[in-house]
Amino acid sequence: MNVFQEFFGNRILWTCLAAWFLAQALKIPRVWLKEKRFSWKIIFELGGMPSSHSATVSALATSIGIIRGFDSPEFAISSILAMIVMTDASGVRRAVGNHAIKINEMLDELIHNGDLNKTVERLKEILGHTPFQVLIGMLLGIAVALIAIR
Repeated sequence: MNVFQEFFGNRILWTCLAAWFLAQALKIPRVWLKEKRFSWKIIFELGGMPSSHSATVSALATSIGIIRGFDSPEFAISSILAMIVMTDASGVRRAVGNHAIKINEMLDELIHNGDLNKTVERLKEILGHTPFQVLIGMLLGIAVALIAIR
């Protein structure tokens, strides 16, 4: 089998990409309903419901578990990776988002007081996820893998 066939025949890879895409695509109607704005750019934005990082790594671990076995070293490695990514998404990245909110508030105050010019770029505030967003992403990834890997 050549590299091209191997790449396009990699069910685990395509399952993970499908989980990521589905998680990101689900953000479009959610943002439209909540904020009344529509943009295809949302597919590439970080943060929000559901967590595409969690969906991707959960699809990876579940797919590997189904194909290689839930007692395989590959499943163990992918499960640990999933735990690290999901912890990071709801912990470190969420804290960074909270810091960005505070920094933006300080920038707004400095601009309002005339101490800073208005061309300063604001920081992106939604970088991480709530634990619930991570949970929903994880469940979505597991579901995608269970459907895709038979």
